[in-house]
Amino acid sequence: MTASIARSMVVWFADWPVEAARATEGLSPTAAVAIIDKGFVIACSAEARRDGVRRGLRVREAQLRCPDLTITPYNAEADARAFEPVISSIEEIIPGVEPIRPGLCAVRARGAARYYGGELPAATALLDRMLAEGSPPASIGIADSRFAAEQAAYRAVPVTSAAPSAPPSGAEGHRVLIVPPGASPAFLAPLPIETVGDGDLTALLRKLGARTLGDFAALSSTDVRARFGESGARAHERAAGLDHRIVVPRVPPLDFDVQIDCEPPLDRIDQIAFALRAVADRFASGFTAAGLVCTGIRVHITTEGSGGSEREWSHPRYFTPADVVDRVRWQLQGDGIDTGLEAPVSRVTISPTHVDAIGNHEEGLWGRSPDERIHHGLSRIQSMLGHDAVLTAVPGGGRMLTERRVLVPWGDAPPPAARLAADRPWPGSLPAPAPATVYEPPLPANVLASDGSAVDVDRRGRVTGDPAWLSLAENRRQRVTAWAGPWPIRQRWWDPARARRIDRFQLVDEHGEGWLLLLEQHLWRVEARYD
Repeated sequence: MTASIARSMVVWFADWPVEAARATEGLSPTAAVAIIDKGFVIACSAEARRDGVRRGLRVREAQLRCPDLTITPYNAEADARAFEPVISSIEEIIPGVEPIRPGLCAVRARGAARYYGGELPAATALLDRMLAEGSPPASIGIADSRFAAEQAAYRAVPVTSAAPSAPPSGAEGHRVLIVPPGASPAFLAPLPIETVGDGDLTALLRKLGARTLGDFAALSSTDVRARFGESGARAHERAAGLDHRIVVPRVPPLDFDVQIDCEPPLDRIDQIAFALRAVADRFASGFTAAGLVCTGIRVHITTEGSGGSEREWSHPRYFTPADVVDRVRWQLQGDGIDTGLEAPVSRVTISPTHVDAIGNHEEGLWGRSPDERIHHGLSRIQSMLGHDAVLTAVPGGGRMLTERRVLVPWGDAPPPAARLAADRPWPGSLPAPAPATVYEPPLPANVLASDGSAVDVDRRGRVTGDPAWLSLAENRRQRVTAWAGPWPIRQRWWDPARARRIDRFQLVDEHGEGWLLLLEQHLWRVEARYD
């Protein structure tokens, strides 16, 4: 019965968010560091704990306890990126790793124990490899279930020669805790009820008198399911050492990165573009073989003297080899001229940033659609004239019409700032329907009353006279048949240097054309026309 148990090995790197921050931000290895999120400490270094800093403290309280504390905001993406090389190293020793969260992962213990001659030698080999590669100290727990192995990893102690069985050579000093087969319920029984991990459930169980996992496991599983539902039943299984979750190995991500090393370094764009053709073919064919297409790339160019540039490029469809070469050439043209560069290029690295299934980009039954032919033609113009030769408009944010139009190169994603600004309410902006023709810059104009005097707006927002005539620079005076306004726009009133005081009017002339006019500093301008 015991032989059929799928034992799990859990590897835990204590204070991993701190170690990741030290690696990515260059913090001192001996500095007292605290990682904060939403104003609370979520992780801290051993140096900070010596001064009384603990998880859950408010930032101000932590700083009072440790005046030299280095505060770092939590960065989940950097945390995960820093853990990726560690997972790859573990996979080289014991394949089949399941990442649980950054700093914590699990593997199946059975295969590793067979290969290394036992569970303790397997854990020793893994920890030796981690130390040899400069990884932070880790602890390993091995038990019948993943939950029990995780708790064992948290409570692992250094292996000593005084153990009941003599440890293998090199195992002394490593933090390893092995729960014998069948002993997981006894190991979990004295642990506090909070270990089960459900805050609402543990609070209720404490009120009911269940203070340890053993107390909770002693309850009837049928009664627990009836009272606490499915989530309570799963927690009961974990407390009883019957966690049925098995280790599900991740599928290692394919490495699509390609690079070319120029030896000697090249100082002409056409030379670099020619050398990149074979690399671009290999880059695109790798995605095709995997059933994917690449819709975003990152190009990193390294020049002599440790200089260079890095930029992300997106594509409205997907990148072909020619598209990849064009993006590298455009990036180089931004640093120099068409034939020469300020510094010779020693390396070009191309990495994917966004991929998609190839089935979403297949051609239609009757060939390419008109939109695809348009894209092909515009991309061809870009390849001949440059990346900024073809621009397309995307919605932006602002109260003025010219501010709500952002021009981006064809194929590029809208800037993040423009996307955020477009979603804001912008009180005072023009409601729908929007005029068809927007003048940039606005055209000068004059608006006159019936007696020929200039129409203006006083400080109280009152119109000095009804608009009767509209005079444009290129046309003669036209009679105004209808008008509405003013609608005041007051921008940045707190900044005298950038403050604007504008009044908007809508006018209809005798020919039935609608006009949108601005009155600013007693001067009339035509912002747009309703066609």
